[in-house]
Amino acid sequence: MLHRFIKLICFLLGLVLFQSAFSQDRPGHVVVISIDGFRPEFYLDSSMPTPNLQEMYKQGVAAKEVTGIFPTVTYPSHTTLITGATPKDHGIYYNTKIEEDGSAGGWVYDFKEIKSKTLWQAAKEKGLVTASVSWPVSVNAEYIDYNIPEFWSFENPMDRRGATSEKAHPKGLFEEVVKNATGTLEINDYNLSSMSMDQNLARIAGYLLREYKPNLLTIHLPLTDGAQHRQGRKGNLVRKAIAGADTAVGIIRDALDKAGIGNETVIIVTGDHGFVDVHTQIAPNVILRQHGLHQQSEGRPKAFFFSAGGSAFLHLEDGNDRKTLERIKQIFAGLPLEVRSTFEIIEEDKISERGGDPRAKLALGAKRGYSFSNDADGDLMTYKRGGKHGFYPNFHDIATGFVGYGKGMQEGEIIESMYLEDVGKIVASLLQIELNQGTTFYHSTIKK
Repeated sequence: MLHRFIKLICFLLGLVLFQSAFSQDRPGHVVVISIDGFRPEFYLDSSMPTPNLQEMYKQGVAAKEVTGIFPTVTYPSHTTLITGATPKDHGIYYNTKIEEDGSAGGWVYDFKEIKSKTLWQAAKEKGLVTASVSWPVSVNAEYIDYNIPEFWSFENPMDRRGATSEKAHPKGLFEEVVKNATGTLEINDYNLSSMSMDQNLARIAGYLLREYKPNLLTIHLPLTDGAQHRQGRKGNLVRKAIAGADTAVGIIRDALDKAGIGNETVIIVTGDHGFVDVHTQIAPNVILRQHGLHQQSEGRPKAFFFSAGGSAFLHLEDGNDRKTLERIKQIFAGLPLEVRSTFEIIEEDKISERGGDPRAKLALGAKRGYSFSNDADGDLMTYKRGGKHGFYPNFHDIATGFVGYGKGMQEGEIIESMYLEDVGKIVASLLQIELNQGTTFYHSTIKK
């Protein structure tokens, strides 16, 4: 079969194998930039404040949409980006752990939680140099040579500086980048409250590129997520955050040129999920409680829904309790139309299709305008306006994007659609390293 993506992109019955036909066109360096809440409109819509992304889109390879995993939330999605696997294989099912009572526990941050091989490991096995800045689930990642992980203080979550310094590798790296890249950081210079966060992360990445010239650098820019949670898909704050992320991309591009490796580098800009405008929040555990299935006593409820925003996953105390499962299906199928019309029931086979939690017995997928909470008391529905993700990835608004720009990338190629797990496989092919996920990429026709 014929392969092309760096110089050539070909396809056979919709299954695309990505591999350069020309070894001289392989990059020596790959930079993966994840923009949280990255939507294809950021580069496809010429009215967006994104001159860097639009230039890269026009001069490189881009996708009209990238279908996410289920649920479409940050930490599982970023683990898919770095492994080429879906959550059912890599083991990061949600942003947080689930407590015994069904509530959200601490965030999943430790690299040891990942069950699949990562790009960092594959790169190190080939003797390549790796670096990462603010990537989710990268704390204690032994395969990252220069690591500034995404982490914060449990006592004061707004203050990320000391906790990041403690977990940075090698020791002293955080102090090194502050001295040489950002200058003194006040508390709000390095958290999600300030537009300066993305730029400071980009400056840190730029310093690592200039000083250590890693073959693989991954960086997560988080601020566009918070803006869209507050305002939805549109709004002045959202445009400011998008412009800020684009500026961060420009800082990294500039650093590559200053490092003398710009012509030997491919930059991949992608994301974890899109966003959906919402107005109402649903509490499905209220229904379970009304039927005696979600007791408020200590310990694990007989059944509970765990919210991922645009979806909620059903967990049973006894995973083999088919009687309770069927009863819950009947309860939710028989709800009044004004409630039943706000969500769809997602069966186990559909959960598995996009790699969702294999422990979940079914899920609820919110219709546009709605989202879920973990609440088990109070009103079934409450007014809550803003933006959400976590939806089942079967419509455009929740899709993320992809832009590939740099050495050997074919100018003006458009991918109609691809999957989130394709990104890790593409990076592996660019660097000629081996993941455990194979090399088959799924997407539709390429337009020239």
